[in-house]
Parts: sequence; structure tokens; C-alpha cells
Amino acid sequence: MPIQRKHTMYHSTILEADPDTVWATVRDAMQILAIVSPGDLDIHTDVTWVDGASVDTVPARYDFKLTLNGGLVQQEIAARDEINKTQSYRAIAPTSGVQSYEATIRVLPITNDPARSFFDWSRVLEIAEDADRQVVERIIDVMEKQTDAVRDHFAQPAK
Repeated sequence: MPIQRKHTMYHSTILEADPDTVWATVRDAMQILAIVSPGDLDIHTDVTWVDGASVDTVPARYDFKLTLNGGLVQQEIAARDEINKTQSYRAIAPTSGVQSYEATIRVLPITNDPARSFFDWSRVLEIAEDADRQVVERIIDVMEKQTDAVRDHFAQPAK
């Protein structure tokens, strides 16, 4: 797939856990990064809160390094709505060919099945003119699989 200068992504899935359980996990950048970067998707290292930030502060900056090229990614949780279970975050500095990045995750109840949740993840990346296309393609490829990683994390064990 050719990479466009502005790359928009939207993924959604049904999770086998109630909204409160899902939200308690995905609102924490440290937990969601651990979920979306296991095994063959391992793209992050040295993930840490920065400048006194924590899961309970907004804005909250966190950094990590990309295993692809060692690039430092600086992001912040920019907004959170605990009632509607939405959280937006963004890159605060360009890196690895990504000029800007904004994303929102959302957890919704399923009206007729309160033990399950609807999860969606929207993202917009602006790619730099001089980006290393292989690195950007790998980043996008990993992002394409991350909603499935969230789904798999909340999957019920086989009986």
C-alpha cells in the first residue's frame, strides 16, 4: 500500500470484557503499549512516564524508543473523558519520519451484552517528505495489527 503524506487509520473490534475492565487497562499508556507490542509486534522499548506524569494526570507525557531505529518517541495523553471512556493522545515531537501523530481510543458498552465492549482506535499520521519509507511502512504495519492485539488480550480463555 503506498504511504500517503497524511495517513488516516480507523480500527474497531468487540472485546470479551466489560467496559469498566477494558477502560481500567487501556487508559494507562504503559499497559496499552505493553499489550500492543508483544512478541512479533515488538516495536517499543524503554517506555516510561516523563516529567512527573502518571496514569492519573492529564496532560501526561510518556516516552519510548522504537526498536526499528532507536528513534525517541515523545507522546502525551492530551485529553481523557472518564465518563465516556475516551482518551486522546499525540506526538509532541516528530520522529522516525512521522511529522505529527494524533490518536483517540474509545470504549463503548454493548447494550444487549454488558459483559462485552466495543473498542475503537482512530489515528492520523502526517509523514515527513524525507521519511525513511521502510521505517514508516513498518510503523504503519504494526499499527494495523494493534487493535487485534487488544482484542486478543481481552479474549476469554477456551473452556
